[in-house]
Amino acid sequence: MVEESFQYHAEPASREVARRAWNDIQTCREVYNHALTQDYHPAPDGDKPSYTAMQNKLPDWKRQWSEWGEVYSKYLQMAVRRIKHGETVLDELETKGYDVGELKWKAPREYRSITYNQSGFDVDSNTGRANHATVDFSKIGCFHLSYHRPLPEDGTIKQIHLKKQKTGEWTVSIVVDYDPDYPDKPAVEDIEPEDCIGIDLGIRSFVHDSTGRAVDRLDLSDDRERLEREQRSLSRKQHGSKNWERQRRRVADVHQRMTDRKDDFKHKLAHFYTTECEAVFVEDLDVRGMLEGDGNARNKAGVGWRGFIRVLKRHGEKNGCHVVEVEPNGTTKECARCGVEVEKPLWVRTHSCPSCGFETDRDRNTALNAFSRGLEELGVVHSEDTPVETTLPTGTDSVPAKRVVEAGSPALKERTVLAVSE
Repeated sequence: MVEESFQYHAEPASREVARRAWNDIQTCREVYNHALTQDYHPAPDGDKPSYTAMQNKLPDWKRQWSEWGEVYSKYLQMAVRRIKHGETVLDELETKGYDVGELKWKAPREYRSITYNQSGFDVDSNTGRANHATVDFSKIGCFHLSYHRPLPEDGTIKQIHLKKQKTGEWTVSIVVDYDPDYPDKPAVEDIEPEDCIGIDLGIRSFVHDSTGRAVDRLDLSDDRERLEREQRSLSRKQHGSKNWERQRRRVADVHQRMTDRKDDFKHKLAHFYTTECEAVFVEDLDVRGMLEGDGNARNKAGVGWRGFIRVLKRHGEKNGCHVVEVEPNGTTKECARCGVEVEKPLWVRTHSCPSCGFETDRDRNTALNAFSRGLEELGVVHSEDTPVETTLPTGTDSVPAKRVVEAGSPALKERTVLAVSE
């Protein structure tokens, strides 16, 4: 069984429904802040109240503040549960070595969603209209969904999240537990090296693989220029005024557009590799350590390597492809043909081995080493040939990011093409 979230754009049936939804979100925020500051934080370390203990206080709080009793009880309980969930996340980050603080009081702009679980909602996808569904929320009202992706017929709805984005738009995320019909991954003993590929994630080229194919980074320069203009305009508005609020939404629109474009690009690229190959090998990058290094932090953070690896693994599960993370240390220095370490500064973009004479692009050499290590880690049986000789013999071709299109996606308007060199 797999638990997956299906997100849809939503429109409230009326202004009154939108008003009730936002008011209930803010009521949940008040309950969250009260439970956090008056009940959870004052308790001594090691003796913090459990979720059940705080939930059992809700009836007393409702009697004390009557307006809290006017909203649906389930999402008040989920608001309290959010405290324990947030604390669990902080503990995990601290275990990994991150310097974390503590949960803080939420301002209205920081608490923008409510969660229904088990009951209090009714999803209707048989409305008689194409790509349309409705969700009726208890004590709030009806929302119309842009139903571009049907829910699994045999799935069980576990939770529904109603959220007002910073852009002012509403989204509904439906968490479904179901048994997907994913293809089985091929048996390791049946995999041929020619059906595998190694990937190097970089800054100049987002992806450079062991076949020599390079995919350019997504060009967001126009979006960044627009963002700077909109932010300058926002800084000249009186904070809290109607003009300021309208301009704040324009800034949020640009941020959302950039996020959507990056996510779309990563999903299309991951879909391509996991459908074309039986195994994909990628470096297990320590992105946090790289960001703490000297220089180029904005570009390193902007490309989103770790996010792409997560997306790649997800598509690997969906498309029956092995996605293996390999040790990254030494992949840039080692010669993919003979294994001799070749020191080269960052500005040197060509790998030239003084021992065996092998020359190729620096990033392709890294991808070839990832390919070799991936074969060993996965256990693919191959000949004694070097990784250079077992990979596909193609040149170093560059593919623009705009050509990375997912074949068969119903949400795309562009012509479907494969991200391959001609």
